[in-house]
Amino acid sequence: MAVFVRVAESGSLSRAARELKLSQPSVSRIVGTLEARLGTTLLLRTTRSISLTEAGALFLERSKHLLAEMEEAEQAARGVDSLHGVIRLAMPVLYGTRAVIPALAAFLARHPDLRVEIVMSDARQNLIMEGVDVAIRLGVGPLDDSSFGARRLALIERLVVAAPAYLAAHGSPANPGELAGHDCIVQHGVFGRESWRFTHNQTVTSIDVRAKLWINSAPGILAAAVAGMGIALATRVMAGEELRSGQLSQLLQAYRLDPAEVYAVFPAGPRPSAKVRAIVDHLSRALGS
Repeated sequence: MAVFVRVAESGSLSRAARELKLSQPSVSRIVGTLEARLGTTLLLRTTRSISLTEAGALFLERSKHLLAEMEEAEQAARGVDSLHGVIRLAMPVLYGTRAVIPALAAFLARHPDLRVEIVMSDARQNLIMEGVDVAIRLGVGPLDDSSFGARRLALIERLVVAAPAYLAAHGSPANPGELAGHDCIVQHGVFGRESWRFTHNQTVTSIDVRAKLWINSAPGILAAAVAGMGIALATRVMAGEELRSGQLSQLLQAYRLDPAEVYAVFPAGPRPSAKVRAIVDHLSRALGS
């Protein structure tokens, strides 16, 4: 049943085989045995794709619930202190490197039978196809994965930053309105807007900035800012080292940006497994502090 779920969600025998550490013929044989036992076809296979039959779609939803219930039952029998198995955790690159991964050390030391597989990307992955148990996501405003379960873990201060070399060459903006005359670095996706919103003395102002660079990853944004290529938005967590070392300076400190929100997202729905709840509880304490 677990093999069938991974094949159905990933849409690929070979991908499921790699993730389950089985051979592709073994995966095909297991699914075939399941279909023979049920007396119906669950998957339609072609040379290029796999799709669910109507019976397969029904069986997939029930299978996922049954597997979750089985894991809960096993965990209840073992006790809270004996979490085991694999958690597949997705996260953005820079925030994951600087905040999430360091926070996992204590959790893994406390649960030696757990293994965490980390998927790092600043692109929005298809969490179902990737077989992700929980994803850490950053954003400003409502999440776009409304069908998933989610829990907010932390709020992070956002800053306007630039390198001293850029400021020496172009000057420092005295107020948000002056950003329109500067080269700005904008990130696709998460904070990918050319309109930056500031609050000052309870007055909200949106400024349309001039994007000199569009970059699709936070490490790229940070590298471009440090290289003196323009003014960028960053969170204090992501740019903390560069601010402390003097590679970047914080600008417009009297003006506040909306904070970034950190969420744990559950592709399987609002009732994650015990091991996922445990890691999210830990990250909530670590990241929220």
